[in-house]
Amino acid sequence: MNLRLTWVQPEDLVGHELRQAAEDGRDAHAIATRWHEAGGPPPPQTAGASPTPRPDLRPLAEELLAALASLTTPEHEPTPLPDIQALTPSSAETEDSTPNHPPETRGSGGAAPSPVWVSGRGGARESNSPLGESRALRDRLHAAWLGRAAGCLLGKPVEKLPLNGIRALARAAGNWPLSTWFTARGVPPELLAAHPWNRRSATTSLAENIDGMPEDDDLNYPLLNLLLLQRYGRDFTTADVARLWLDELPAGRTFTAERVAYRNLLDGVEPPLTAVHRNPFREWIGAQIRADVHGWTHPGDPVAAAAQAHRDAALTHTANGVYGAMFVAATLATAATGTADVHRSLAAGLGVIPPRSRLAAGVRLGIAAAREESDFDTVVDRLHAELGGYHWVHAVPNAALLAAALTHGDGDFSRSVCAAVSGGWDTDSNGATAGSVAGLLAGHPDRLPEQWTTPLKNRLATSVPSFDGIGFDTLAELTHLEAVRP
Repeated sequence: MNLRLTWVQPEDLVGHELRQAAEDGRDAHAIATRWHEAGGPPPPQTAGASPTPRPDLRPLAEELLAALASLTTPEHEPTPLPDIQALTPSSAETEDSTPNHPPETRGSGGAAPSPVWVSGRGGARESNSPLGESRALRDRLHAAWLGRAAGCLLGKPVEKLPLNGIRALARAAGNWPLSTWFTARGVPPELLAAHPWNRRSATTSLAENIDGMPEDDDLNYPLLNLLLLQRYGRDFTTADVARLWLDELPAGRTFTAERVAYRNLLDGVEPPLTAVHRNPFREWIGAQIRADVHGWTHPGDPVAAAAQAHRDAALTHTANGVYGAMFVAATLATAATGTADVHRSLAAGLGVIPPRSRLAAGVRLGIAAAREESDFDTVVDRLHAELGGYHWVHAVPNAALLAAALTHGDGDFSRSVCAAVSGGWDTDSNGATAGSVAGLLAGHPDRLPEQWTTPLKNRLATSVPSFDGIGFDTLAELTHLEAVRP
C-alpha cells in the first residue's frame, strides 16, 4: 500500500499557486497555459491532493513553482510588520470611520459602562480595583476558552460540507435557523448519504455522542501558543515558534500552510522563507486560528496583540493570511477589556490591517451586510456570491463571515456561534473564533448557556504534550498568568 502525502506534493501545489496568483494580481497566464497543456489538474476542491496521483508531472511542477515564486506581488498588501503599520489607520481614525453600535432594531450587547483606565505595560488596567479586575479577566479568559471550544465543536461535523448541505441537514433535524448541536437523529438516510458528516468528527461532535472536547487543531494551536509564552515570553521570535513546533507539534497534526512550513523547516528552510517556499496556502486561515492567545494576553492593547500575532503568523503566512491573525488578535484584545462591545472590538481589529487589503474589504463587507439585512441567511448568500471564488479555507471569505456573524450576534453567544457555523466555509474555525470573542464579551463562564458548556465536561483532548485532558478552568488560570506577567 502506497502512502500519499497531502498538501506538499509539487504536482498538487501548482493549481493552488495559480489560483493564488490570480487572487493577488500576479500575471501567471503563460505558466497556467503550460500547466494545462501538459494535463495538469486544477487545485483539489477540499482535500490536500488531487483525486488521481500524477507523479509524471512532478518535474514540470517543480519548474513552474519556481517560476510562480518569481512573480511580483502587490505593494498594497505587504507582509513585513513595519510596512503594514505604515499603511494602517490610527485607532482614532478607525473608530470615527467604522460604526460601533448596532442598529436600533437590535438588542444591547450588554457591555458594561466604561470605568476609568490607567496605562500600563501590556495595556490598560482598571484603576479602581486591580484585584477585582484581575479576577474578572481570569473569568473572561475562562469564558473565552469555553466559547472557543464550544464554537469549534459545533462546526466540526459539517466542516468541508457545502452550504446547501449544512442547511439541509439542520432543517431535517428541525434545527434551522441553527440554534443547537447538529444531530443525525431524524435525518433521512438519503440526505446523510448525500451530505456525509466530516469523517474525522462524526463520532465525537454530534449531539448524541459529544463527551468532552475532542482534539482539534483550532484548540491545539492556542495550547501551543500558551506554551510559547511560558517558554519564551512575550518577546518570542518567529524562530522560537518554529523551535516549539519541532519540539511539541506532531507533523501529522498540521495541515495546509502549517504542513508546508513544517516540511520547509525539516528541509533546512528558515523563517520567514518557510511561509513562501512552495506554500500556496500562505493566505489561508491557519494563522488566524492561532491568534487567540495573543489577543487574550493583551487586554486593552490591540496594536501589541497584533504585533505578537504577526511574529507567529510569519512562520507560515504572508499578506492576507497574516492580516487575518492580526485582525483577530486585535479584536480579542479589545474585547478582553470587559468594557468594549463587539462592534468596537471589530473596529479595533480593522484598525491594525491595511485598509486597501482584500481582507479589510472582506471584513467591511461582512459588517455592512449584517447591518443592512436582519435575515442572516440572506447575509450569507451575499457573502458566498461575492467571495465564493476563494477556497473555502482562505482567510478573506472566512474573516468576512466571522465579522458578519459577530455583528449579527451583537454580543449574544448563541447567536454569534450559530451564525458563524451556519455560514459554511471553515465552520469549526469560524465557530471557534466567534465563540472566543463572544465568550470574552459574556465575561464569565456562568453566563454562557449550559447547552454549550455542559457537554464539554471541562475536559480537552489533545496531542500537545502535557495538556491532554486538561480543564478549561486550568487553562484560564495559565493564560491569566501570561496576561499579567510583568
